[in-house]
Amino acid sequence: MVLDGRVEVDGAIAEPGTKIVPGKSVVKVDGRRIIARQKPTITLALHKPKGYLCSHNDPHHQKTVFDLLPLPLQKERLLIAGRLDLESEGLLILTNDGDLAQRLTHPTNRVIKRYRVELDRTFADEDRNKLINGIVWEGERLKVERVVTNAAKGPESGRRLEVHLNHGKKREIRRLFYALGYDVRYLQRFQIGQFNLKGLSAGTMQVLGRNEIRRLLS
Repeated sequence: MVLDGRVEVDGAIAEPGTKIVPGKSVVKVDGRRIIARQKPTITLALHKPKGYLCSHNDPHHQKTVFDLLPLPLQKERLLIAGRLDLESEGLLILTNDGDLAQRLTHPTNRVIKRYRVELDRTFADEDRNKLINGIVWEGERLKVERVVTNAAKGPESGRRLEVHLNHGKKREIRRLFYALGYDVRYLQRFQIGQFNLKGLSAGTMQVLGRNEIRRLLS
């Protein structure tokens, strides 16, 4: 059809290799406009339990986060907008909206992710600025935006922190604390933007609408 000159894109006769922008380009065949059917957008919030891999496939047959979804959703090619490692738990966003995934994960958008961290020993306050100013570890600069210590009193309180990131390099929080001589015993992402885990128990999910997505990005 293209070689016969029967296809138009944005008012011009199409040639082999003519680019079509989904949702923007006007395509006609024999003068009749073709309307492309777009798949509905799906965005989910999932409370990832410890021990589940953030991957579609795993050669070692470990459990993946997609095993937690209803079967129809397992068949969707959903993106993970910010992974968590195997030993971590908390809020995951799964979506087939590539633009949304990019907005949530790219550091220039400065979407804050909040984490609960428990260390193997009491956190030394002089290490706070090191975390915020950044550390070069294994050739990569790692840093956090904010560190909030636990105001509660008790023998365990000094080991519990809240850490804020607006980016997400692989195992960044664990690597940062390891570089300072700590071992992270517990790590949970509990909030992205203004959306948190409230009401989502481990292993459960929620389909997000416009209001929830706005909260993610705010």
